[in-house]
Amino acid sequence: MEFLILKNKLAEVRNQQKLSQQKLADLVGVSRNTISSIETGKFNPTAKLALILCIALDKKFEELFYFD
Repeated sequence: MEFLILKNKLAEVRNQQKLSQQKLADLVGVSRNTISSIETGKFNPTAKLALILCIALDKKFEELFYFD
């Protein structure tokens, strides 16, 4: 099986909605550093956090996250 890397469009969607990393972090209950780490691919969110991000940004999972 090929190794899959989870990628995301979090920064793009966050910027479209005019949210700072800090504001999004406050909305979902994590640190700004966590949002930054997810956006840069240094950290993969748990399923729970990924779904909370989807709800906060009003996006479906596949609109924020994808495999490369």
